[in-house]
Amino acid sequence: MTSDVKSRSFVSARMVAERAGVSRSAVSRTFTDGASVSEETRRKVLDAAGALGYHVNHLARGLRERSNIVCLVVADMTTPIRAGMVDVLTRELQAAGKITMVINTKADTESVSKALRQTLNYRADATVVLSGTPPASLIETCLANGQQVVLINRDDQLVGSHNMSVDNATAGREAFFLLRRAGCQRLGLVTSTAGTASLVERERVFVEAARADGLDVAVFETGPTGYGSGFEAGRRAFGRSNSPDGVFCVTDLLALGFMDAAIHEFGLRIPDDLCVVGFDDIEQASWKSYRLTTFSQPLNAMADQVVDLLLDPESAGSERILFQPIPRWRKSVRPGPI
Repeated sequence: MTSDVKSRSFVSARMVAERAGVSRSAVSRTFTDGASVSEETRRKVLDAAGALGYHVNHLARGLRERSNIVCLVVADMTTPIRAGMVDVLTRELQAAGKITMVINTKADTESVSKALRQTLNYRADATVVLSGTPPASLIETCLANGQQVVLINRDDQLVGSHNMSVDNATAGREAFFLLRRAGCQRLGLVTSTAGTASLVERERVFVEAARADGLDVAVFETGPTGYGSGFEAGRRAFGRSNSPDGVFCVTDLLALGFMDAAIHEFGLRIPDDLCVVGFDDIEQASWKSYRLTTFSQPLNAMADQVVDLLLDPESAGSERILFQPIPRWRKSVRPGPI
């Protein structure tokens, strides 16, 4: 093993300068965009850097200038909708020249607060909060330290931060309309114990729309936002008299579990005996076993907006940017009365 290879783990700019026969400032200029350096010097430096395995330490540079790092604070990253959002956001941010750092955390306040403090330690230029409930005071601290902060699907609106959300109220109203148009009379709603702003808003508007039409809604809340909770909700819904014939599940994962319980535990036919509407339009919703009617979150449009906001720091404000959910009509809801 050569001495060059052995030293790659701790190659410095000084070592590159010595090998290339140039000054350390020439090495710095070579790796600084827009800096003046002759082509001959640049070639010597790049040849030496390649031979030694030298890479610029952008984190160290961030101590003196903008780090170009965007942190994504994410909880429940294994869920399909969250994974899809992280996938789209990281690709779009990287295409815009940003360095993305994903901080995988729990959704509770303490865990998300710890994650936000990490973004300050790394001197991130911006933080995108995809989930959880960090306290307003900590977000204000991030803003005071020069960070841009993007809040997605949060109910608080802090001056200086960017606020984005899907129009959950529209989804709640449209879900009610779809079920009533199908002739459903006994309505149900399946939610989780997560209590996030998005889930609460979908439930609230759906229940209000039903009550305005003179109908009560049976609400089933059995656990975290996942397939298992939806399945348990189905067992409870159909293990009693006066079970629902039309149900809005506030996420697709809940809907898939609920449908499987209805079909495999109670022998119901969808949509003949039961109509189901979901929300998120995860990949599994389109599978032939489910063909779930749902609402899609416009992830690409939201990612584009995040990039635009981060490239235009002066655009921050307290007004929330709302994205309309996109209806995905499939086979879990009848097209009209039977």
